[in-house]
Amino acid sequence: MTTYLLFGKYSHDSIKKISAKRTNDAAALIKANGGELKAGYAMLGEHDLLLIVDFPTTEQVLKTSVALAKMLEISFSTSPAVDMEVFDKLVV
Repeated sequence: MTTYLLFGKYSHDSIKKISAKRTNDAAALIKANGGELKAGYAMLGEHDLLLIVDFPTTEQVLKTSVALAKMLEISFSTSPAVDMEVFDKLVV
């Protein structure tokens, strides 16, 4: 499994629809697409949300990122993340 960071930005319309149900629906969508929601954070600043997810393939996270954007009306920027221990081994 690879870890990905999904940085989310609310639209004007999506702010009006914030609810615990939508959060649960997003977690269920991630799971249904073969992923695992490791953590989620509301943020201040450039991004409104941060989701930390694990997926087996880039294709699955891509599909899920687009599906979340459609479902939640939130734009996501998705990036892979490498554990520092793994990174150290790669670059030494």
